[in-house]
Amino acid sequence: MTSTDTPENLNSPHPAAATDAPNPTAPDDSPVMLALHQTALGGPEVLRLTELPRPAPGPGEILVAVHAAGLNPTDFKHRALSMFLPPPPLTLGWDVSGTVMETGFGVTLFRPGDEVFGMLPYPYGAGSHAEYVTGPTRAFAAKPAGIDHVQAAALPLAALTAWQALVETAGLRAGQRVLIHAAAGGVGHLAVQIAKERGAHITGTASAPKHDFLRELGADACIDHRSEDFADTEERYDVVLDALGGETATRSVSVLRPGGVLVSLLPSTEETRAAAEKAQVRAVTLLVEHDQAGMRAIAELVDRGRLRAHVSGTFPLAEGARAHILGERGRTTGKLVITVR
Repeated sequence: MTSTDTPENLNSPHPAAATDAPNPTAPDDSPVMLALHQTALGGPEVLRLTELPRPAPGPGEILVAVHAAGLNPTDFKHRALSMFLPPPPLTLGWDVSGTVMETGFGVTLFRPGDEVFGMLPYPYGAGSHAEYVTGPTRAFAAKPAGIDHVQAAALPLAALTAWQALVETAGLRAGQRVLIHAAAGGVGHLAVQIAKERGAHITGTASAPKHDFLRELGADACIDHRSEDFADTEERYDVVLDALGGETATRSVSVLRPGGVLVSLLPSTEETRAAAEKAQVRAVTLLVEHDQAGMRAIAELVDRGRLRAHVSGTFPLAEGARAHILGERGRTTGKLVITVR
């Protein structure tokens, strides 16, 4: 669980974000800021470093000076397809770690100077890939003192997804058996650690070179998805966490014991729902929600040394397009993070 490892192909000739504003980081009292912004849908080339008005916190909100912001697959999808968000112009990013600069009316939990991390309300609260961002106070928690902003920024969306899937939705308990698909990915590698903390027996799917990494995190068994069929087994699980969807979700029903739970992170198909009903298992789709109680639980795990994000690479804000290119390949172990300060 190393903190920041540079990907072996990080220095390949990827384009940096185009820029409409080549200025350095704006001073804290500047009315403007730089953001990784887009005015059209498309590939990473639509991302431009753009000068925008600095936001002001509304009632119940805080203004955060962003130190680092995580990157997630949903960023790639929204950049290209918009998905839940209205059409551009828009600034993406939901993960954030930084320092409170201002508080809006009625805010009592934080003061200027506090270090916080959190997930902006998903999906409509995007905007953390910028020098400043505003968000509701209760989307944030105090940043654990034992980790830096890069580590903290890698956690919120992926860790909340894993927590809400395994703990709050599936009710994972000690002694239960859980199968985690894409276990070395952003959500997956954090889910392994959360499941371990819950006392579960963990099987993870990943390519063979990542199995040692998964065992270090706490996985009890590993399946090479390139050469092994996860469904070709007598093993029966209480919970399956699926980040892949489609046929993987449908076939995952067959490895659940009656009464088990399949938690998918992508919309379920009619085939999956029919298979689940026939097998007498519960199949649900989870859309992550911002949640201060969940963020505090994650922070507590971090403080106790039970949860840590694996950061495969960091990119300055001006090179956000490179981060999108690398992440969109779908081979990242853990998380990528954009650094701002």
